[in-house]
Amino acid sequence: MAAIEWTLNGRPVSVSGVSPTMTLLEYLRGPHGATGTKEGCAEGDCGACTVAIVDPDAPQGPTFRAVNSCLVLLPMVHGKVVYSVEGIADGAPHPVQDSLVEKLGSQCGYCTPGVIMSMFEACYRKDLDEPWKLDDQMCGNLCRCTGYRPIREATEAIASLAPSDRFSAALAAAEKKRGVASYEEGDQRYFAPATLDELFDVLDANPERDIVCGGTDLSLRVTKRFERLPTVVSLEGVHGLRGVERQNGVWRIGATTPLADLEDAARDGLEPIERILRFFGARQIKNRGTVGGNLCNASPIGDLAPVLLALDAQVGLCSREGRRTLPLAEFFLRYRKTALAPNEILEAVLVPAIEDDARVGAYKVSKRQELDISAVALGAWVRLDDQQNVAAVRLGFGGMAATPARAAKTEAALVGQPWTEATVDAAVAHLDDDFSPIDDHRGSAWYRRTVAKNLVRGFYFETLSDSRPRLVHRPAATVVL
Repeated sequence: MAAIEWTLNGRPVSVSGVSPTMTLLEYLRGPHGATGTKEGCAEGDCGACTVAIVDPDAPQGPTFRAVNSCLVLLPMVHGKVVYSVEGIADGAPHPVQDSLVEKLGSQCGYCTPGVIMSMFEACYRKDLDEPWKLDDQMCGNLCRCTGYRPIREATEAIASLAPSDRFSAALAAAEKKRGVASYEEGDQRYFAPATLDELFDVLDANPERDIVCGGTDLSLRVTKRFERLPTVVSLEGVHGLRGVERQNGVWRIGATTPLADLEDAARDGLEPIERILRFFGARQIKNRGTVGGNLCNASPIGDLAPVLLALDAQVGLCSREGRRTLPLAEFFLRYRKTALAPNEILEAVLVPAIEDDARVGAYKVSKRQELDISAVALGAWVRLDDQQNVAAVRLGFGGMAATPARAAKTEAALVGQPWTEATVDAAVAHLDDDFSPIDDHRGSAWYRRTVAKNLVRGFYFETLSDSRPRLVHRPAATVVL
């Protein structure tokens, strides 16, 4: 394909002759000359570069997604409808702009364009029905001047306003269009197949390539390491890989499902997954980051893996030769290495429905509550017999070893024992045998061991009164009692 074509602020745009790893932010501020969108961190932390993209495939119907344009590669917007801060005023300021002015939510102004675009998504969302969702909507936007109170007040004033305007009309008219099939410039190529057969053809022809979906991880190699990626293959448009459904007692979570979609779907039946996703990352990150991306990078501190290990999840893998299923515990081989064979992809994650008599929890400890990387994470599941002894238990940890892993010796020390504080206190001592965590800037080995033990204790206390505890609004601690 000769050009990348999309709609920006209501007008068609056609771009050619640029690198397929140019970011949307780089294009907006460079060739397009729209400098309202700011660059702060170039890694998805500050939100200054936030724009809104129409997602026609969202489960609730076409919706706006606030995203970090610094992490979106330009071919990813082919066929899409995009709005930047320059495009939302129509003769007069948009209601979100008026609200921010009225509430005195802007001082130096550097963060303001990104704040406005996150508020823009909030304005047209239909599900902002709990106070924490407003915090979640805005936590990815850094402001060092006013503090967040006036920004939050401005957001609260326009949340779910959804005026009958050209933007609501754009959502109503949104069409599902195929993304870029292929784009090439110089020695760089970008592929976005639409079917599994097309995907396997591309993989067969390009053994040396990088696979991407949301780009919240891979794009950092471009923006922070300045790598020139020769061949990039996107899974974002492959049919059948996105969505969450429950059939015959098993949840099937498609690999390209955005984390924001999974968070919504998990509210009724997968509560520990919803809980770990609350502080997984900013709204902009959850709008782009995917389930498969979080697992396939095989990070020892990926937040989904510990809770999925506790829920006894399996991974469905797919290649031209056929499909196979593996326990998630066998998917992680070593640091940043998975069991994926050449030209094989993760197709879905399969999670058994949580038993009515099971106690489950999920916990993340990091230096910041929101938008931070785990020091230690725990997913926990336990079932008791009629005598209140532990019949079975699974404890999945992140941040404690080179891969996410179960605490086998600690689990063994609990099975058959009464579910009491004394038993838990005795069992957690075995975590020292299960793991030998490292010292790094996120925490010392002593800190990680201590936190891990306290999280298991916290799980015991928290689930005494509620077998599937949800996070309350603005929790004061990781464990809520």
